[in-house]
Amino acid sequence: MEQLFDPAFYEQEIAAARLWLVENALALSVATLAQALVVGLAFLAAQVAAPRGRVLLARPARGRFEPQIVRLAQALQPLVLPIVWLLILWLMVLLASDAGLPFQLMKTVVSLLTAWVVIRVTASLLRDPLWSRFIAIVVWVIAALSILNLLAPAMATLDRVAITLGGLRISALTVVEAVLSLALLLWVATLVGHVLERRITAATNLTPSLQVLIVKLLKIVLAVIAVFVALRTVGIDLTTFAVLTGTIGVGIGFGLQKMVSNFVSGITILLDKSIKPGDVLVVGNTYGRVHSLGARYVSVITRDGTEFLIPNEDLVTQQVVNWSYSSEQVRLKVPIGISYNSDVRRAIALCLESASVVERVLKQPAPVCPLVGFGDNSVDLELRFWIQDPMNGVTNVKSEVLLHVWDCFHANNIEFPFPQRDLHVKTPVEVTVRGVEGARKA
Repeated sequence: MEQLFDPAFYEQEIAAARLWLVENALALSVATLAQALVVGLAFLAAQVAAPRGRVLLARPARGRFEPQIVRLAQALQPLVLPIVWLLILWLMVLLASDAGLPFQLMKTVVSLLTAWVVIRVTASLLRDPLWSRFIAIVVWVIAALSILNLLAPAMATLDRVAITLGGLRISALTVVEAVLSLALLLWVATLVGHVLERRITAATNLTPSLQVLIVKLLKIVLAVIAVFVALRTVGIDLTTFAVLTGTIGVGIGFGLQKMVSNFVSGITILLDKSIKPGDVLVVGNTYGRVHSLGARYVSVITRDGTEFLIPNEDLVTQQVVNWSYSSEQVRLKVPIGISYNSDVRRAIALCLESASVVERVLKQPAPVCPLVGFGDNSVDLELRFWIQDPMNGVTNVKSEVLLHVWDCFHANNIEFPFPQRDLHVKTPVEVTVRGVEGARKA
């Protein structure tokens, strides 16, 4: 403590520093110039190799690749030169480190260049400015710590901040590494899942239900693998989560029954192939076409463009009408009534003619129109015809057929019935009308 107030101590330290600089100035200048030369040569080499890299990254934009791959290629294309420069410098730093040569200047350039490339790529891929700003701050902090040789002490400090749960030690450094690894691996898993989904969807030898089932199972497997790899990367023993996994299982059993039920129902639907994309369903009062099958729900789009998300459990436990389950051919029934004064056989012929002129009505099986009964006010007919595109609507084709029936009946004097009531009086009744004479006189 007394040395801090002793001027001689400071003079001695300054003299020692001056002597060290004089002795090492030449070595420092030569090492610095050599590293600067390596940095310049690496830049020239990157300029030579960059055009080839731009050509390779331009292929995804012209080909049929996933949107994520196209976005990544578009983000990396203007950064080909700094990325190649960075890779060459990383190689030089590793070689200098193994050879025991000075590499502080190259390391500084590598740290700054890495931070700049990561921030540029992140800004291109992430649309949320908050996350982009957060990642930029983290990257610049890491780069600054690396340049100042404080990265290792900072990591050691974070590692000392830890808690122990049984045989599991979790430190702040472990949490940071796990989050970063998990985010990166989940992004890669999602990208791989989209690529595989496109390949599986393009396979013509697989049914739509089987395609959806395989894609969903692959995505689940990839997500689970990403989680396990991230945990193993940071050195967490998975066997220590046995008790925690059991607790989570009990929580799922009691608190997430509906979610698990919908998930299992979705797997059941895909396995038994009862519903597939493109099917026309009637669930309760909802009529529409199946747009997609999800892990929790089925998307059904009605004719007016409304999209209903029907839980998978409802499709398993409730009555569902699938118009295109085994065949897309559907028979429609249209009740038609005619007056008792009309020619029934002529009316039947006109009904069959009206159905045959509608384009969506199939010629085979041919339309039929049986007489189904004698009603109180009409002779009841039922026009039956087949279509093979129920996804294009049912009511509209019925309306078109009925309009033709309307025109044909009017053109051929076939009467439509209306409610009638006949009153028969069997007992004579004397009726006196008063006020008639007075009204005539007036």
